[in-house]
Amino acid sequence: MESPKLQVKLNENERFRKLKERFVEKFGEPPLFYACAPGRVNLIGEHIDYCGYAVLPMAIEQSILAAVSVNDTQSIQLANVNPQYKDFAVSSEELQIDRTNPQWYYYYLCGVRGVKEHLGLAPLAGMKCVVDGTVPPSSGLSSSSALVCCAGLVTLEANNKMLSKVELAEICARCERYIGTEGGGMDQSISFLAEEGTAKLIEFNPLRAVDVKLPDGAVFVIANCCVEMNKAATSHFNIRVVECRLAAKLLAKRRGLDWSCVQRLSEVQAALGASLEEMLTMVQEVLHPEPYSREEVCQTLGVSLEQLRDGVLSANTQHVTHFKLHQRAQHVYSEAARVLRFREVCEAAPDDSIRQLGLLMQQSHTSCRDLYECSCPELDQLVRTCLKAGAVGSRLTGAGWGGCTVSMVPVDKLEAFLQEVRKSYYTSDPRRAALEKHSLFVTKPGGGAALFLEA
Repeated sequence: MESPKLQVKLNENERFRKLKERFVEKFGEPPLFYACAPGRVNLIGEHIDYCGYAVLPMAIEQSILAAVSVNDTQSIQLANVNPQYKDFAVSSEELQIDRTNPQWYYYYLCGVRGVKEHLGLAPLAGMKCVVDGTVPPSSGLSSSSALVCCAGLVTLEANNKMLSKVELAEICARCERYIGTEGGGMDQSISFLAEEGTAKLIEFNPLRAVDVKLPDGAVFVIANCCVEMNKAATSHFNIRVVECRLAAKLLAKRRGLDWSCVQRLSEVQAALGASLEEMLTMVQEVLHPEPYSREEVCQTLGVSLEQLRDGVLSANTQHVTHFKLHQRAQHVYSEAARVLRFREVCEAAPDDSIRQLGLLMQQSHTSCRDLYECSCPELDQLVRTCLKAGAVGSRLTGAGWGGCTVSMVPVDKLEAFLQEVRKSYYTSDPRRAALEKHSLFVTKPGGGAALFLEA
């Protein structure tokens, strides 16, 4: 990576010190270096990166930290500080990833394999690695992508190679698909491109990041609804990807475009030179609100069921018989417009910017809940609780179907807000109460992935 390695004094950093102790205990030698990749919270712009649209996340302080040593055995030995994640060892020549069994170490292997294949590394350096994660798993804060990014960075350093942050982000976005999730690249991009003190507008094709200064006078609070959803272990996520792909193809065909090569809703807008508002009108005119059957999709596109299965559906969406194309496209185009408006408000900084941003967040959650159907009863309850407790805006963040909300809270209401959410959502439920310590926290924009050496 472009940036120099940072120095860390282990006697002043308890997390690094404990990780080194665990590494020595496990492997009988000290680590050579450390790598860190942050989780992220997406402030607005949900489920639109894989449709080609800009998103607005920031990195958080919670991260994946790895201690690493390098050898010439051509084997990779992985261990995790958390005892619920078992050890794993594999030859660096046999980096097989089991999509049907999304274990933690397969995410790590995604990062290794992505860098190996991109650079044509053979043989690959052997590695011993102990991982410590503080990003809550299956919470919508991108713990899995942070692990992929950390592994990609480790592999680069262990093999004495260099790539730019943008290149590494693009590699990690592609290679996470080895485990079956057809994401769009937001998580990996912010993990590498984040800078302390600023959120980022992340744009794609080509990948670029622009600073977005968040307003003074408000903070962002993350709250976990305590429902876990591993997006690689279900088909919810990939079904939405397929529905957006089909919506793009049907819109393209109705407007006389070569629909066969269209993959994203943004491509239709670009080809037509239309505004997002015009695309929303087109959705109303072209796509009916009733679900489309496979047969209707095939008939409209003039393809066989076999061609649909082979050319459009992913491995874990072959069973789907009906698709909600109108609703998914309506969400994507309206959410893309909200992202741009959010950035405009941050740049213009009007007196009521906090109120305006809060309203955009609430509209986003409503769209995720009603049009994209990626919320769940607990997330909806938590959003209502946060708004009632004093948040000016609150919404699900991440893939959804569980995980976290992000709320914008005026600074002067923060303590009362935290107290009310604890009381109303967590302490009233014994299971949630046990998880509350790691489920409700204030966050601020953190820095991106980095390499560390012991000072």
